[in-house]
Amino acid sequence: MEFNEVIKKRASVRNYGTKKPDVELVIKAIESSNLAPSPGNLNIIKWIIVEDKQKIEKIAEASQQEFIKQSQILVVFCSDPKKAESIYDDRADRYVKQHAGAAIENFLLKITESGLSACWIGAYVDESIRAILGIPENIEVEAVFPIGYQAKLCKTKQKQKVSIFERVFFEKWNNKYHFPLEKVRREDI
Repeated sequence: MEFNEVIKKRASVRNYGTKKPDVELVIKAIESSNLAPSPGNLNIIKWIIVEDKQKIEKIAEASQQEFIKQSQILVVFCSDPKKAESIYDDRADRYVKQHAGAAIENFLLKITESGLSACWIGAYVDESIRAILGIPENIEVEAVFPIGYQAKLCKTKQKQKVSIFERVFFEKWNNKYHFPLEKVRREDI
């Protein structure tokens, strides 16, 4: 699949089939995640792969997202902000979040390229996730990702995004006019 096709195909899928994904595909997606830019090339992100059905059900309850129970595999992204704090002080939190976002996007794109589906879950009770997975207090839970094959009857596609032409500025805030931007078409991306 070409890169632009992967970007356009990636969607938040909330309906999974019963076929269990090969965990090796998930590990390859984690490897792609690990290639994301990071502050100071620090190893900030950690991943927990969850296959135990009881834990998946408990995480679904902690997230108040019933559909998570359908997935056969979860990946929980965590970060260790202390590594960045020792170097970047007040800006560390910003850098950790930027790194987590870049790592997550790489992960989601590789999941899509692999023929799998996922949904980015950011709403959950942190303490519950920590307790279920034994995550220490000094480690941040960044996001939860149910992984699976999209159910055959489910035709989830990426929602149409609002045009960038009202949101791209040149040289200063709200300056929308620039000749090359007029030549760019959504189909070319």
